[in-house]
Amino acid sequence: VQLQAFGGGLVQTGGFLRLSCAASGSSLRYYKIYWFRQTPGKEREAVSCTRMSGSSTYYADSVKGRFTGTRDNAKNTVYLQLNSLKPEDPAVYYCGTNEETGGCPGAIDYKDMEYWGKGTQVTVSS
Repeated sequence: VQLQAFGGGLVQTGGFLRLSCAASGSSLRYYKIYWFRQTPGKEREAVSCTRMSGSSTYYADSVKGRFTGTRDNAKNTVYLQLNSLKPEDPAVYYCGTNEETGGCPGAIDYKDMEYWGKGTQVTVSS
């Protein structure tokens, strides 16, 4: 499985971005795509989970109501819409997955991921 994450950038507080995670290399129908974020000196934390089939999703409390995960199965792509960005949201955002089936969140520690995309930087200015 190969993942490509992109879409980060610089926005003002209250602004929005859409991140994309394009997946390839395997049948992903029952996979879950996770978004994590990481700031210097801290562990990678999970912010969302979107399953490639069905409606199962997960959001960390810190982003619930502001971030939304969607998918395009034809493109094997999961999107993370980041709205109402706050000063605490800047980080490098990564998408990850493993071969675990079942609903979100499942095994959600970053150590449980088997595949990662390169990170994309999100910066929020005041």
